[in-house]
Amino acid sequence: MNSRAVGVGRVLIVIYAILALGATARSVVQILTKFDVAPVAYLLSAVSGVIYIVATIALILPGTTWYRIAWAAITVELVGVLSVGTLTIVDSTLFVSDTVWSYFGRGYLFVPLVLPILGMLWLYRRRPSRVPS
Repeated sequence: MNSRAVGVGRVLIVIYAILALGATARSVVQILTKFDVAPVAYLLSAVSGVIYIVATIALILPGTTWYRIAWAAITVELVGVLSVGTLTIVDSTLFVSDTVWSYFGRGYLFVPLVLPILGMLWLYRRRPSRVPS
């Protein structure tokens, strides 16, 4: 079984873990202290934090099931950052406060935009071998 937590994969996992921690911690503080200001934005940031946590765990753990979970989490992440990023450009009034994915992750140096693409490339390169039938 090929581990995904080798070489560049380790760096990718560390970046996912840092983003998971940052997004989750920030959203928890925002939800606890000023939820009434921008509930949609803060809940969306919490959801992104959970997605980053799932992606981190799925990238670490071996096996086909975790490989598929990693693909699913990273796909949802990419769709989220592209959707929210586009919405914040088209109508900046939709979100009173920025989310992790606002303006394609501008507040996080665009890491949320680049990370899922790198994650997908890594997953493709580390795909499980097909078992001969």
